[in-house]
Amino acid sequence: MEYALKKVPEPQAILRAWMPFKQLIGVTSVRTDEDYAQASATIDALLDEVGDNENHPLADVLDYLADQVKAYEDENFQIPEAEPKEVLRLLMEQHGLKQEDLDDCAPQGRISDILSGKRSISKEIAKRLAHRFHVRADVFL
Repeated sequence: MEYALKKVPEPQAILRAWMPFKQLIGVTSVRTDEDYAQASATIDALLDEVGDNENHPLADVLDYLADQVKAYEDENFQIPEAEPKEVLRLLMEQHGLKQEDLDDCAPQGRISDILSGKRSISKEIAKRLAHRFHVRADVFL
């Protein structure tokens, strides 16, 4: 199968576009803890702007940075096999979060019930938590 390709830009044209982007973002590949922190902060800012709108002009930038962060996490942070509530507890501890800090994912009372084992994590809350912590949703299910 053949595809009609767009004209490939000259490497110098790519460089002229890339360098200002790289300087603005501050990080374009995640290789260190500092890169990870910068990329994560940028992702949080982009999530506030983009939300769930996959057609937003910044969605591709968000996806790109999220892929970079995921690759770094896969290599450097192993999430142990554990009950979903324990994974949530670990991630909250690592990020210095309290139950009320997760109100973008679920009400504080629901988070409390999940952590105490009174409730399981629903698919919808798992998606929100995954988005929040930049992990796969299945770690919460």
